[in-house]
Amino acid sequence: MKIGLIRERKTPPDHRVVLSPKACQYVLEHYPDAEIAVEPSPIRVFTDQEYEDAQIPLQTDLGDCDVLLGVKEVPIHALIPGKKYFFFSHTIKKQPYNRELLRAILEKKIELYDHEVLTNTKGTRLVAFGRYAGIVGAYNGFRAYGLKYGTFALPKAETLPDKEALIAELRKIKLPNIKVLLTGRGRVGSGSREILDGMGLRQVNVGDYLEKDFDEPVFCQIDASEYNKRKDGVRGNKADFFANPGEYKSNFFRFTRVTDLYIAGHFYGDGAPYLFTREDARHPEFKIRVVADISCDINGPVASTIRPSTIADPVYGYDPQLEAEADFSNPGVIAVMAVDNLPAELPRDASRGFGGAFVKHVIPAFFDGDSEGILERARMTHQGKLTPRYTYLQDYVDGK
Repeated sequence: MKIGLIRERKTPPDHRVVLSPKACQYVLEHYPDAEIAVEPSPIRVFTDQEYEDAQIPLQTDLGDCDVLLGVKEVPIHALIPGKKYFFFSHTIKKQPYNRELLRAILEKKIELYDHEVLTNTKGTRLVAFGRYAGIVGAYNGFRAYGLKYGTFALPKAETLPDKEALIAELRKIKLPNIKVLLTGRGRVGSGSREILDGMGLRQVNVGDYLEKDFDEPVFCQIDASEYNKRKDGVRGNKADFFANPGEYKSNFFRFTRVTDLYIAGHFYGDGAPYLFTREDARHPEFKIRVVADISCDINGPVASTIRPSTIADPVYGYDPQLEAEADFSNPGVIAVMAVDNLPAELPRDASRGFGGAFVKHVIPAFFDGDSEGILERARMTHQGKLTPRYTYLQDYVDGK
């Protein structure tokens, strides 16, 4: 089997790659039937020379490859008919901006395997960039705090080489005695927690966070069971919440009374209550003035996130009284960091982490007949049609 690493062509440019040179070497050493070719790229975080030094050949035409691996959406004009592609297509939620891409994939009889739906038998995702979104998102949250109040200046994450460099910069700053709230304990929340721990921030429990004052900056990490409660008053838990989100209401406002910087690293599911609404944000006791919304659900559970921001311009302001965008440095305005492609700011670390998971969980399926059904579950299209698991997208393809 010949695997091709394609050049990323989406704008703005993304420097990540599925397999680093070292990951390529591992695949070739452990799978004798494997071949790998790399399409040259002037923007990839690992240079063409690094692949050549690792004895991985460069190849401008990948037409002889069996499988093509990328990160972001492939522009329609660059799609090779009849090939098997792996990339984030951003179509599984019927995103309108990628309808034409999915139509083209079907017309060209391409087999599309979306990274987002590469799962085990329990439905757990096998490859993701979430940890790195959490790492960069937390760093950017503190950077946004410094920008809003003019108290310190942190360099952009994209100018730093790795996570340790981010932490080193954070350890240089002097924070006031603020309270930082982090929601989520999954990949994203855990990534953010690495930053908070790395910079030496003290963690406190929910009770102390809500009731006590501190002579140092502190943080509290909470999950769904702590910011939601059942409508009927019965004691709930996280498992029940995920199974029956409509039976819950938000219990988040109590945190907004004491929080200065909020890092949103939770997963938001359909039917779940919003954490805070626009009405909540207008309340005189609402204290949050900096939000790092890593989840970035627009006009959703975090009311101040009215649009995504960009790596080039990562922070905007939300005026709760006007319910509109405003200068984030104004006292009553919430500074919002809502970059929707955060891992792209730490491309070397993110590529290594993603590639490690891909090599561990997905590459074996290429050579063992897909014994665990990983590829079959992720195959969205076949011979010009949606596969049975993804026929729910037919009305989306049809433009209905």
